[in-house]
Amino acid sequence: MWDNARWIAITLVVVGHGILPLIGEDNVAYSVYLFIYSFHVAVFVTVSGYFAKSGPPNARALRQILTDIVFPFFIFETIWTIIRWVLGAEFALDFTTASWTLWFLIALAVWRIVLPYLVLLRYPLLISIAISIGAGYTETIDSTLALTRTLGMLPFFVFGWKLRQLQLTGRWLELGTAATWRWRAGAIVLFCAALVIMPAAIETWRDLKLRRFMLYDESYQAIGYDEPWSGVIRLGLMLIAMALTVAFLVVMPRGAHWFTPFGTATMYIYLLHTFVLFPFRESGLLAGYQPFWVLPAMIVFCIAISIVLSLKSVRRVFRPLVQPRARWLFRPEPSTATGTLVLPPDGELK
Repeated sequence: MWDNARWIAITLVVVGHGILPLIGEDNVAYSVYLFIYSFHVAVFVTVSGYFAKSGPPNARALRQILTDIVFPFFIFETIWTIIRWVLGAEFALDFTTASWTLWFLIALAVWRIVLPYLVLLRYPLLISIAISIGAGYTETIDSTLALTRTLGMLPFFVFGWKLRQLQLTGRWLELGTAATWRWRAGAIVLFCAALVIMPAAIETWRDLKLRRFMLYDESYQAIGYDEPWSGVIRLGLMLIAMALTVAFLVVMPRGAHWFTPFGTATMYIYLLHTFVLFPFRESGLLAGYQPFWVLPAMIVFCIAISIVLSLKSVRRVFRPLVQPRARWLFRPEPSTATGTLVLPPDGELK
């Protein structure tokens, strides 16, 4: 189930990025975009939180943060800097400002480090929601080190951890067929309602700047809201996203399917798909009014990108970039809590 959810969620991320150039002039594309963004990043973050460990981090966990998150961030940020330089921009290697989708790596590292401390508190989910809403009221918190999104989307990470604490997966798998389909019917109704609401009030959503709220990347004042109740909009969108996230997980097929193995390749898809979509984003090829068939064609194209980047051959080629082991950077022997090396019995390092 979880691998199915991972791959479908990351595919929706690719689709959302792929159709972005179309939303300016096409209300249908904008409706699809808002529908996807109403839950897809929330799903991705929630699943990450579900599998996060809330115990005290050991040496292995800290090493995983470095090899799975920190090192890939530095590698891909450097690559994007070189690409911009080749295209004529000034060479400025700035690791404090994440390029495009790399904000997620910074946020994921922070969430993993913070979670063990946050869950020591009595109401970690409510506290994370308060942090998210409160962060939107200050303009001093900006996109430096992806801080706006890190704080803004923290509740979804904690929400994923909470779902695991409640052991909902086991309870869900124990349900009979009839009960399962009742829940799925409710989830489908919820998704259908969202699909109807988005296009029905599309001009209203444009006027309200709903898209900018869904990105969690700006303060309320930067979006154009300086009223004291501005945080209620974020709270409402957050609760809707959580409800749609649960609905998304409910409709996921339980068994193995042709795409189930692709669920282990989500980081490859996330980091590599932007290079494929970059020309569409920068060239203006999809800007302005487009024929009706462009939207479905772009969706199919994005799904194809997700499938190709999931293949073992692609993962084998790009593994040094996406999953760098970097053994040469680590100590050959473990260290103690004081930072001193643990020597073998003979007193010599091998």
